[in-house]
Amino acid sequence: MATHEWLQLLLYFGLLIATVPLLGNYMAKVFTQQRTWLSPIIAPLENSVYRLAGIQPQKTMGWKDYALALLLFNGLGMLGVFALQMFQGSLPLNPAEVTVDTWVALNTAISFVTNTNWQAYSGEASMSYLTQMLGLNAQNFLSAATGLAVFVALARGLGPKREEGLGNFWVDLVRSTLYILLPLSCVLALVLVSQGVVQSMNPYETVTTLEGASQVIPKGPAASQIAIKQLGTNGGGFFGANSAHPLENPTPLSNFLQMLCILLIPAALCWTYGKMVGSVKQGTVLLSAMFMVLLCSLAMALWFEYQPNPALGISQNWEGKEMRFGIMNSVLWGNSTTAASNGSVNAMHDSFNPLSGLVLLLNMLFGEVIFGGVGAGLYGMLMFVVISVFIAGLMVGRTPEYLGKKIEATEIRLAALAVVLPSAVILTFSALAVLAPAGLAGISNPGPHGLSEILYAFASQANNNGSAFGGVGSAQPFYTLLGSVAMLVGRFGVILPALAIAGSMATKKITPASAGTFPTDGGLFACILVGVIVIVGALTFFPVLTLGPIAEHLLMLNGKVF
Repeated sequence: MATHEWLQLLLYFGLLIATVPLLGNYMAKVFTQQRTWLSPIIAPLENSVYRLAGIQPQKTMGWKDYALALLLFNGLGMLGVFALQMFQGSLPLNPAEVTVDTWVALNTAISFVTNTNWQAYSGEASMSYLTQMLGLNAQNFLSAATGLAVFVALARGLGPKREEGLGNFWVDLVRSTLYILLPLSCVLALVLVSQGVVQSMNPYETVTTLEGASQVIPKGPAASQIAIKQLGTNGGGFFGANSAHPLENPTPLSNFLQMLCILLIPAALCWTYGKMVGSVKQGTVLLSAMFMVLLCSLAMALWFEYQPNPALGISQNWEGKEMRFGIMNSVLWGNSTTAASNGSVNAMHDSFNPLSGLVLLLNMLFGEVIFGGVGAGLYGMLMFVVISVFIAGLMVGRTPEYLGKKIEATEIRLAALAVVLPSAVILTFSALAVLAPAGLAGISNPGPHGLSEILYAFASQANNNGSAFGGVGSAQPFYTLLGSVAMLVGRFGVILPALAIAGSMATKKITPASAGTFPTDGGLFACILVGVIVIVGALTFFPVLTLGPIAEHLLMLNGKVF
């Protein structure tokens, strides 16, 4: 790696760490309904939303009511996005007169509502401006706000005091959108426009190339969608090439800012969590654990990607990468997007060396808890915290406690369910795809690389990441239907246990700390937490990874490629 690449890495992580307490403190004020510097501007709009929607902001909800409101809201959103796609041919703002297949429309509706943003379509060839703005872009905000709401409810339930309820879902949703996601997105969108990201309502243009051929240049309101897709860890691009497209990511600065925004809110939420539970150290332990895994995965991916490929006789792997950004930026983006459940790409992950692809897979297979999605990564990480506290309690020989509240059998079962469900879906659906003729017909590469393509597709969807390895016929009914189920289970199969744990923990009495209490705010617990995450992931997925990317690497060393 060149010196300027090392300097960029230092700048990237330095800026990310510097923003954590600033944004974290601000979000803590938003979620505890304290006054912020934006309150004079946004509070009147917030109150108007409550009046128009008939929301009673002071009314608190138990976990079942909270979950019911969440499911109802997301269900209606899913129907709305599906309907927009089905009728976009008869609706305005469709200059290219594009249409979308029914199964793809269903998959897309579920994808954007679950914050997965898996794209079985090419945006400029399938979606009208109206569908992109009113359907997909709106869900970019609302699905991210839903994740934030669940995180806030869980933080209240785990907090070191007894609560009668988990708050109000509608208030958490509105405040997350108005105070956090919308202002940040407006600022980022303006910066991206200044860098050349297209933001236009004009129809597509036909131009003549230097060779004399005719080429259609797609346009559209892209910058506004790109901003929230990164900040909300959504990842769904306006164009089919996603963040490798020059109209979506035109300059090195736009590339750097988009990468930074992928991790911006998930990292700061750790600080927010610490403030909400009354101990910043609790949040910094989670942040430290996330950084430990991210830095290790980044180092491994960079090492593997800069290694020569003996089968192809090349010293560095430039295949599938944008010359504008280079290898380091492609690997950094790939690690950030798979660690953060973002799903956007600026290079083809399918073209990475086998072990680099393995690292990206592991980021998702760990459960998307290494930063993870906005809110989703942290409430997923807290499921591992519950399991780790239980294991630590066994080691010290007393009932496990977290923040003064006892962790009992109910919480352990629910946390295990949240961890196991996505993993079971990934392995089961991958096995079906390997056995079924329709599944095999949908992959473009044979052998272990084909298995990696299938595994990556279901890992991405079941963990609500949305990035594509490539090579899978994701628009085929077999993959759109199984993928839809995987996304629903991966989203709500974690949310519902998390809310149930929050409801159970909220009403528990506080047990004062004693000499026998295992501390959860130090480096030892951070190491235990990382160990639990890695061991669970290794035990679950090592066999299939051996048959996929590991076998492909060994064959590559012997001159065989796929």
